[in-house]
Amino acid sequence: MPGCANRVQNVLEPLAAAPADTNRIPMLVATTRKPSEDPGKLFTGDRGTAISLNSVTVSIPPDRNRKIGEVQWPSRLPPNPEKEFAVLEVTKTESERQALEWFRKHRNPKRQVLIFVHGFNNTYADAVFRLAQIVHDSGTDAAPILFTWPSRGRAFDYLYDKESTNYSRRALEDLILQAAKSPDVQDVTILAHSMGGWLAAEALRGVAMREKAIPAKVKNVILASPDIDIDVFRRQFVEMGPKRPHFAIVTSTRDKALGASRWLSGGVDRVGGSDLRPYVPVLEELGVTVIDTSDIKTRDKLGHNTFADSPEIVHLLGRRLAGQSISGGEATFADRVGVAAANFAGSAARVAVAAPVSVISGEAREVLKRELSPSTGQMVDGQIAY
Repeated sequence: MPGCANRVQNVLEPLAAAPADTNRIPMLVATTRKPSEDPGKLFTGDRGTAISLNSVTVSIPPDRNRKIGEVQWPSRLPPNPEKEFAVLEVTKTESERQALEWFRKHRNPKRQVLIFVHGFNNTYADAVFRLAQIVHDSGTDAAPILFTWPSRGRAFDYLYDKESTNYSRRALEDLILQAAKSPDVQDVTILAHSMGGWLAAEALRGVAMREKAIPAKVKNVILASPDIDIDVFRRQFVEMGPKRPHFAIVTSTRDKALGASRWLSGGVDRVGGSDLRPYVPVLEELGVTVIDTSDIKTRDKLGHNTFADSPEIVHLLGRRLAGQSISGGEATFADRVGVAAANFAGSAARVAVAAPVSVISGEAREVLKRELSPSTGQMVDGQIAY
């Protein structure tokens, strides 16, 4: 959900109460943003000098008053919780003990954590409301943790936002490691959107380098419309090491936002805007699933938020977050939307091929596998594989 200058701002000051039939989504929020003195804003788009933690509870209107995938932004203050998203509670988390207490209160029987990393052009409130929507509409009961980095929430601050992801890499690494090392956590899923995909991939690469491997508890990574240079992602993927989580990549060749990013980035394809289907047989062997959403209709004119505002894709993500396969009836859906043949993030169930997959020669296949695997460091014909 992109920032928007002409809508109501400072919507985070808690309501005194909300009707009993509204839906309540609690989340833990970690941020590298600079705090704001305005209680309705909480944090700015500037860069802070520390990681701040808050627990936030969001009220979502009753299901009869909304559509799946929709974030109903307040039209005025205070918001009407029967028809609009609202905040019910904001509590500063001042110690590690309080953070652990929050998780123990909200953990599910499988002790699952969902870490969401938002994309470009998002305010703190944008990110909070989007995660609440995803959690509710997907039906997941994993404990939701938002990592929000200093995006200014303005369309013309692309380069500032990109540098802010670099600024926040170590903080996200620390959050991932703290979650994985906790005895109260058994399963970590990372869901990252757009430029947040770049940040998540960089953080996982950093974790692998610090710890010699990505912790086994980090089982699934979902990159939705990742705004990542396709050459750079190859390096990130290799440098994560051989013990990587299962990856699911949501792509669309009709993503206009990633088309603009490609232009800004010297014409290099973005991972989320590329047609990866021809490479599915090789990616499958490396534990990567491709979900092509090019033919999905979405309310987003740029085609960049399909992962969250398409009911079909939100339900698909919900099944993955619940540790379920998408076999049976879902295969028909997969045929329709273009899910490539692969194991869906480690599930044993197979997904039907929805679009013709180009035949890759044996030689090209081996080259691609070699490029996406760690180098032996040996020199061949005057070159060392990189």
